This record gives sequence, structure tokens and C-alpha cells, in this order.
Amino acid sequence: MKRDKREGKKGGLRLAGAVAALLLAGWGMTAAAAPAALEEQEERLSAGVGEILDAMPEENGGPEKEEQPSAEEELRDGTAGEARMEQRQEETGSGEEDPLSEDLVMADVADVLNVRSAPSEDAEKVGYLYADCGGTILERKDGWTKLESGDLVGWAKDDYLLFGGDALEEMEEVGRLVAHVTGETLRIRKEPSTDAQVMDLAARGDTYEVVNKAQLRYSDGIELAAEWAAVDCEGDTGYVSAEYIVVDFEYDHGETLEEIAARQQAEKASSAPAAGTEAKGAASPGRQNAGGIPAGTNDATLLAALIQCEAGSESYEGKLAVGAVVVNRVKSGSYPNTVYDVIFASGQFTPAGSGKLARVIEEGKISSGCMQAANEALSGVTNVGSATHFRRAGGRDGIVIGNHVFW
Repeated sequence: MKRDKREGKKGGLRLAGAVAALLLAGWGMTAAAAPAALEEQEERLSAGVGEILDAMPEENGGPEKEEQPSAEEELRDGTAGEARMEQRQEETGSGEEDPLSEDLVMADVADVLNVRSAPSEDAEKVGYLYADCGGTILERKDGWTKLESGDLVGWAKDDYLLFGGDALEEMEEVGRLVAHVTGETLRIRKEPSTDAQVMDLAARGDTYEVVNKAQLRYSDGIELAAEWAAVDCEGDTGYVSAEYIVVDFEYDHGETLEEIAARQQAEKASSAPAAGTEAKGAASPGRQNAGGIPAGTNDATLLAALIQCEAGSESYEGKLAVGAVVVNRVKSGSYPNTVYDVIFASGQFTPAGSGKLARVIEEGKISSGCMQAANEALSGVTNVGSATHFRRAGGRDGIVIGNHVFW
């Protein structure tokens, strides 16, 4: 089933979309599941958000172009709008495909989308795309698109896909910038200063969602120098040295039938439960990222741990809202139908993919407020309606609770 188009959506290349555009233009920054093969894809950009912005090339042109916001200004603000897309299309030629979006494809479904071995509904299924999944266009033929999404390669019907500017817009909605720690031990500070109080310690390989310029201005009211990056710490803002991180752009990708079988076998072997929510008929395939969850972990504990990672510093209402988003996804046909599979959908919840979620459960670092919020959300309570997404507030509309916006 095709997903209903969102009404009144502010389109264009906002922060994440602009970063993806830079990747397409040939930046050396690694992007998980990013569109288009890049010759220097393995070379990651060791920089904070400020340094990424300072590395942006200036646009050439006369006074008319100078009156338009530069790509750097758009990236700093986290907003761009449809006018910017139209300007780029005019620069490339009337009716010509924007080179920043010509290789990108995104799923546009209200249910999981079958990916097949050939451009035919009678062809063998090779995997699935879910809502928020994206990939690279390999070939197009007779209303079908051959795509690559993670390890999944196959054909999907164009009726259930987004292309061009629509795909970029969707990617901006669901993707995120993440910072990977490269130093042995990295201090996360309460302010962007080496004299500031340390709020937490990060180890090599830890991953945090980046707080962009617009979000930082919204929550903290400051601008960030190039040598520092802002990261989300349980809903609060932490600051780290840009020298000891690399920044990637990530979003969700599809899953092959072999990956589904391997995941299900691993779940069965470890007795990882998927109980706690009512199934919606036949089980839809889910995906699993890094981080082994202890056997016997129930849905309430799993959800509470995610709430702790994403909103541990938020009010109770903020905690409940995060839990409600997960349960809303379980109820939706666009995502897997268990709490376990929704949480471990690749690219969706950074703490699940980085292993932080598993460590929180193993160490028992879950607050009573997070447990209460998880149980209430699982009982069907929601304070964000049917919202299935959230991120740091700043740069988009939605229900704002604390430092997060829900939609």
C-alpha cells in the first residue's frame, strides 16, 4: 500500500539533505547506505559540525547568486526550502534532473515493500523495504527500479518509491548525522570548553547523534566553533572535541531474506522475546543491529532502556513520548510488528545500533521514570498522538516536548 502524501510539509535541502547532497557531490565523508558510489567513500571526515561547515566550498557567480543563501548558510541554519531546489534545477538546465538526487531512491509505503529478483510481480522475492528505507538506483525499466539498499539488491515498483527532490526531502526527514568516537576515552562536557564540567565519558566506537546548528540554537542558544561538536546525550546537549570523532550521515536500508532468516535464528537461539505487544497478524520481517540483548529481556525493559538512552534527561512527558513513538511503529504497517524489531531497525535508533542500549540493560542503568514510561506506552498511552518519528527540536514543525520534536 502506498503511503499518503504529507500535507503542508516544508520541503527542500535542510541540514541532513544538504549533507547528503555534499556526499553526492563527492565529499570524502562516509555515509551509511548513502546514495551513489563515491570514489573516496572510505575516507571519513574527522571533523565536528563547525568544521564540516567551514569546509564547504563557496559558490561562484554574480550579484544575483550572492543574494541567494549559500549552501553553507543553509547547512548552518538547518533550513533551505523548495526555492533552493528550484535554483539548482535552473543551474543544471530546464527539466534536467538535479545531479544531487538522480541516484537516490526512497521507499514510500504504508506496508512493507517486496523487492524482487526481476521487474515483475511474479518474480521471486529477495527482500523487503520498510518505511524510511533508502538506496541507490541501479536501473529503471517499465515502471520498476532496480536498487541497492544495504546488502539488498533487487527490483521494486516505482508506484511505491520516491525519486529526485521528493527522495531528498524524505531522506532529510528520516536520516541523521551521527558522530563516531575515535579516541580511547573522550570527555563529553556540559559546555564547549576544556574547562567545563564532564557529564560523561565516551569510549572508542561509541556513537552519538549530532545536534545541528539550528537545533543547537533552539536548545542552547549558542553558535559552535569548528573545533567542537554538539551531541545528544539522553536528550541533553553534550560537547566533544572534533579531533576525536568522525561524522557520518545515516539512514535505514532494506533487508534480504537471508538476513531475515539469520536474525530469526539468532533470536531463537538467544531466546530473545518479542512478547509484550499484540501481533498484527502474520509477522513482518525485522532487522537487527549490533549489540547483544541479554536473554530473557522483556519488551518493557527493552523499551525502557531505549527511553533511557534517548530521553533519560528529559521530563516524564518526554520519556513517555519516546516510548509512544516505538509503540506507534509497532502498530503501523510501515514497520516491523514487535518492539524488539522496531527498536533494532537499522539506522533508526542510534543507541540500538551502537551497542549502548545493550550496555544500559546489562548494567541495569534504567531509571524508574523510564520503566514507568515504557509500561505506560506499552499499555497504549500516548501524548504525541500517532507520531512515529522524533528528533532534536529546531528546524521543523511538530509536537515539541523538552528538547525533542515529535511527528
